[in-house]
Amino acid sequence: MAVRIVEEANRCLQCKRPMCQKGCPITTNIPEVIRLFKENKMTEAGEMLFENNPFSLVCSMVCNHEGQCEGHCIRGRKETPVHFSAIETFISDLYLDRMAVERKPDNGHRVAVIGAGPAGLTVAIKLGCEGCSVTVFDAKDRIGGVMRYGIPEFRLPRTILDRYGRQIEKMGVRFRACTTIGGALEIHDLFRDGYETVFIGTGVWRPRTLGLQGESLANVHFSVDYLSDPSAFDLGENVAIIGVGNSGMDVARTALRHGARTVRMYARARHITASSDELAFAQLEGAEIVYCKDVVKITEEGPLFRTNILDEEGNIVGCEEELDQVHADSTIIAISQGPKNKLLLTTPGLECTETGLLTTDENGMTTVDGVFSAGDVVTGSKNVVSAVAASKAVAESMMRYMEGLEER
Repeated sequence: MAVRIVEEANRCLQCKRPMCQKGCPITTNIPEVIRLFKENKMTEAGEMLFENNPFSLVCSMVCNHEGQCEGHCIRGRKETPVHFSAIETFISDLYLDRMAVERKPDNGHRVAVIGAGPAGLTVAIKLGCEGCSVTVFDAKDRIGGVMRYGIPEFRLPRTILDRYGRQIEKMGVRFRACTTIGGALEIHDLFRDGYETVFIGTGVWRPRTLGLQGESLANVHFSVDYLSDPSAFDLGENVAIIGVGNSGMDVARTALRHGARTVRMYARARHITASSDELAFAQLEGAEIVYCKDVVKITEEGPLFRTNILDEEGNIVGCEEELDQVHADSTIIAISQGPKNKLLLTTPGLECTETGLLTTDENGMTTVDGVFSAGDVVTGSKNVVSAVAASKAVAESMMRYMEGLEER
């Protein structure tokens, strides 16, 4: 493997205008990282990656590289692009345990972070290293958020998140597990107890429903629930999945690993929202895609579909009269999700969009003074690297805000 990674690094053209960097949502300086790698300066390369993206190791494993860095590589226009993801994984994995955590002296500022996912942990890391006293609150018992409870183990080993947890603890960040803010404790309690700023990084954990008959049946589940703990579910041998996004692909591959014999995913037309890599993996592992199926209702026998008719451009122009009853032991709905509303219901002045996403200004502050937010709870379901990029900028805004309090 090491030989292959060196070969990939040698293929980099060190472009003066690196398109790969422009394609990266967090603008990683890819040519410079590769240069340091080739000079055997692993610590410097790891530091550069971590400073720019604290979750570079995670992103190297779960990012949609074909649509980002590697998809913009100049070599990819005529041949295979440089697989920077493999280089990044090697460097970041090596660095994670070797890194010397540098924390500035305590600055007297206290920060509360709600949500231990990529957004919240990015803020915790950045402000913890600045010398702030940071407490992370999460409803789950372990850190990671969507990285732990939404991405399958085979794509992101949980041991990596445990290693992150040990390093974050060295930064002085404290984790309060199994604590839902908006329940027994509310945001005003945090301000009462001396937290100067609050960051909301609660993600999107409310499943989007079909609004159809049968969603409450015992053999019907939502993808976000299933992926949180697949071992708690007995799906049977035949599984039907409504939805063909990345979440649906994760469900399909996970179900096949947990005993399902036949897994079919149903799309309304011929458009697949998942990345081509994820689709290819799911199909290689045995998942089938069934096109032009619009679910009408779900029965105990399985979903009932109408078959859509498409024009030459792939648009739905009608449907067949006869309905198609699919027989499945379990049906899983994987059509995205939105934010929960506990914080909105318990925090006066906290405003959201029509879809329940939090409203923020250009600095990431919500409509409540001192309360900031970023990640999926603001943008809707995206990806880890986008949440990290946005949260990194918001952490800087929070620091400026707290420094401004000293001058008042």
